[in-house]
Amino acid sequence: MVDDIERAHLVDPTDRSFRIGRWGPAADLTDLIRRFWVPVWSVPPGDAAPQRVLQYPVCLMVVTPTYARFYGVRRGVSENVLSGNGWAVGTMLSPAAGSLVVGGSVAAWTDRHAELAEIFGSVGAELAAAVRATMLPAPSADDRQHAATGLFEDWLRAHLPVDADGHLVNEIVSYVESNSDVTEVAQICAGFGIGERTLQRLTHRRLGLTPKWLIQRRRLQEASERLRDPGVTVARIAADLGYSDEAHMVRDFRTVTGETPGRFAARFGGDQVASPRSG
Repeated sequence: MVDDIERAHLVDPTDRSFRIGRWGPAADLTDLIRRFWVPVWSVPPGDAAPQRVLQYPVCLMVVTPTYARFYGVRRGVSENVLSGNGWAVGTMLSPAAGSLVVGGSVAAWTDRHAELAEIFGSVGAELAAAVRATMLPAPSADDRQHAATGLFEDWLRAHLPVDADGHLVNEIVSYVESNSDVTEVAQICAGFGIGERTLQRLTHRRLGLTPKWLIQRRRLQEASERLRDPGVTVARIAADLGYSDEAHMVRDFRTVTGETPGRFAARFGGDQVASPRSG
């Protein structure tokens, strides 16, 4: 079984074209940053390596040799095709942080991205330049990678402290992601003693999402994790994740990922988990 990070990644298991370093932030930044990821890749000439991710409900900041971007949450599958030799330095922000970084609601950034220099002006351009100068001499070197993510840490410290609504949305997202039995928005409201409209406004402003989306995304991430286990049926996964029936899960999975649970399971070596109607 894969870990809770890898379950979000729909990458072909035979792809050996890249490696990814992952680590958490400094202790004073855990309310702003979830983790860093630094992929380094080498794809043979003429080949391509598609990377597909069921993104978490957070904004991202990514610097590569050719672009430096801020990303809002993508409601579908996030896709990026790797080619040639390259690297990236990625920062996964906390649910609270996107709004603090852009200085307002992140709703306008859902399914969108822009260059750091476009959003943050000269300070965004300077951050991108500093990360590139740090990485370019030796992108595979651990000390270079950690120095590059340290630049993000220094830049993001200016956005501390996290406000009360930020702490609340961090806690709500953590609650949904860590509790498989949360299948209804009413459960979130009851768990935090807030009304549904208040919850809707909070998640719209701080995440650009609905509470229902949070639940669906966690379910699909869990489904993608469990579909890699050849000993578990699609029907069992659907029942365990609180779907009313198997067809509902199949429909959700296909709509978001573009493939049926059965096809996904077969690609990961677990084709016997598929039921006849899951494809």
